Amino acid sequence: MSLIRLLAPSGYCVNQAAAARGIKRLQDAGHQVENQQAVTRRFQRFAGTDEERLADVHQLASLSPECDIVLAVRGGYGATRLLERIDYPRLGLALRARTPVICGHSDFTAIQLALLAQCGTITFSGPMLAGNFGAEELDDFTWRHFWKAVTEPQFTVSWKNTAPACSAGGTIWGGNLAMLVSLLGSPWLPAIDGGILVVEDINEHPFRVERLLLQLHHAGVLRRQKALILGSFNGATLSDYDAGYDFNEMCRTLSERLSIPVLPGLPFGHEPQTVTLPLGAFGELHHDGQQSVLSISGHSTIS
Repeated sequence: MSLIRLLAPSGYCVNQAAAARGIKRLQDAGHQVENQQAVTRRFQRFAGTDEERLADVHQLASLSPECDIVLAVRGGYGATRLLERIDYPRLGLALRARTPVICGHSDFTAIQLALLAQCGTITFSGPMLAGNFGAEELDDFTWRHFWKAVTEPQFTVSWKNTAPACSAGGTIWGGNLAMLVSLLGSPWLPAIDGGILVVEDINEHPFRVERLLLQLHHAGVLRRQKALILGSFNGATLSDYDAGYDFNEMCRTLSERLSIPVLPGLPFGHEPQTVTLPLGAFGELHHDGQQSVLSISGHSTIS
């Protein structure tokens, strides 16, 4: 069983009941959960002042040897405010000596990509305390896949889609699309060539997703990758004005513009059912025109 430390670098946890439910589920499974005060801490719309949330991040450099997992409470906005104040040399030194499983998504993507860019630290884009482990109905796939990803040094993810057949190998990276694009031109966006970029988002209309991806294209990021994998993009409402322009049409148009494979449909992101991906690990992708298989290795695990 694991010692799990909660981390709240972003928004205040509005759904306190969900967070409490998530803590109880983890405890019922035999795990210890520390830093629970981060759940109720609040300053304005944030999970504490900038100084309090920054201290949470810096605590990664002095974790107890028993701490296996660091789990983000929720997303929201707030991580970006901390990026220029994080002591990356100190964190990098500590995390190279011992890397716990650090997991979250959404706004937490900013810190995850910054740690990858500045420290070479692999973190996991996956479930969080309130939204996933604290859901009214815990998704069994999400639960099982999380523990599979953090305990097995090599694992696979497979999903169906009808993109043209392709194969690629490279560094897996990405996370929340809007957060990734917000880091363009900054020292906190990893400079990865020949990678497999995996992105997701929520409440973004297909035209906004297209615009964000074209921004990555115009900035030269996409042409340096070997493949683009699209996860979950839910929460948008289409109207008659769209006249047939939906997510599938956006994918088709984007695929025609890009010189790399675009593979949609991965269950990844702001959904009850999501895979867990180590950002910075190595991925081997094979797609036969009907099913994609992504084999993942090179990440830290817990026993």
